[in-house]
Amino acid sequence: MASLAWLLIPLFAAIGAAIWGSWAARDRTQGDISELAGYARFREAMANADQPRATADAHSAHPASDAV
Repeated sequence: MASLAWLLIPLFAAIGAAIWGSWAARDRTQGDISELAGYARFREAMANADQPRATADAHSAHPASDAV
């Protein structure tokens, strides 16, 4: 029975290695596409940050002390 236990250790190690190998070799191209799209949205937001917005001007016309 003890010899069977010693044979199970390499079997479990081989199964674990196969699972890890299949996980490590997975296709990750989808992550790259979504990251590049997020970077494009970030660049667009940064480009638009330099332009003044009309809503900021409307809020500065009414100071908070007049709200009472």
